[in-house]
Amino acid sequence: MSKRDYYEVLGVDKGASASQIKKAYRKLALKYHPDKNPDKGAEEKFKEISEAYAVLSDEQKKSQYDQFGHAGFEQRYSQEDIFRGADFSSFEDIFEQMGFGGGGFGDLFGFGGRRRRGDYGADLQTSIRINLKEAAAGAKKTIRIRRRVLCDSCRGSRAEPGSDIKTCSQCRGRGRVVVHRRLGAMAFQTAGTCPSCRGEGRTISTPCKTCHGKGKVEKTDEISVDVPAGIANGMSIRLPNAGEEGLKGSGDLYVHVEVEADKNFKRSGNDIYIESPVSFVQAALGDKITVPTLFGEAELNIPAGTQSHTVFRLRGEGIPNVHTGHKGDEMVRVIVSIPKRLSGKQKKLLKDFEKEGSKGLFDGILGK
Repeated sequence: MSKRDYYEVLGVDKGASASQIKKAYRKLALKYHPDKNPDKGAEEKFKEISEAYAVLSDEQKKSQYDQFGHAGFEQRYSQEDIFRGADFSSFEDIFEQMGFGGGGFGDLFGFGGRRRRGDYGADLQTSIRINLKEAAAGAKKTIRIRRRVLCDSCRGSRAEPGSDIKTCSQCRGRGRVVVHRRLGAMAFQTAGTCPSCRGEGRTISTPCKTCHGKGKVEKTDEISVDVPAGIANGMSIRLPNAGEEGLKGSGDLYVHVEVEADKNFKRSGNDIYIESPVSFVQAALGDKITVPTLFGEAELNIPAGTQSHTVFRLRGEGIPNVHTGHKGDEMVRVIVSIPKRLSGKQKKLLKDFEKEGSKGLFDGILGK
């Protein structure tokens, strides 16, 4: 089934402002959140509206979606890319305060916004530059990333080894407290982070001397990145658990890929374009020429009478689709090269040729 238009999913016009998009998502998210809505299909509906919001609330993604629609957009963004950078934290707080669970994005999507603060390490971002041939064939890159990891001494507890760690008396180890309020005849109940232990559920008497009670230290690591064949400029690669470390698990590392422009090849989707010079004799009489490709060389048949700027297609010599592996084509535009200087004999031969009644063909070859 084809996806519904994101604007239709959220029930907003294409010209809707950021605040209107946010308001529409909040209303629908509160309605279809699986912890609140037990109806069959509510979870899928919640996924659909969350994906729409992740795209339309991001100016860059929204612009590309408006330009290319679903088909072109999904060639540039994977599911992880769509949700990367989307801020659902404010809505998670709303969900918790209403008493039906925090967010739920982890169980539903498995990435982005799924971790409760303090439990898991933070996600990190970095970037790499590759050339067009590496983008076409795939590559292995090594990057250096500075990240926070658990302290070897206290293993993230923040307490000096052997010292006491006590359960917080205010929240009794839950990390959150419930506040009851009344407004006239109405009673309200809200849940929030415990102010005493700041959500940890415990108190420390003696901080760790190695990390000074922070629980983490900074470390520089070398990480290998497998760049998939067919990746496009602006895409990101997600490396699970390569982000910062936390007590319950590590965050992810998102590697933003920048593909350098090539001086010979031009990319359009999965097709590539190149210009190849031929002599006007080759164009007139026909010939076989060798043209470069991203993967080596290929033979191209030039039929007799080929006109300048004619485009020939070499099937399967383009860039593979990053999702399916199906290769695009190479489009070769032949440019007939005209000699700047001619001998007297050559000029006479050309004039005789013109008199034979082949002026139209000759003009086409010369690009007139």
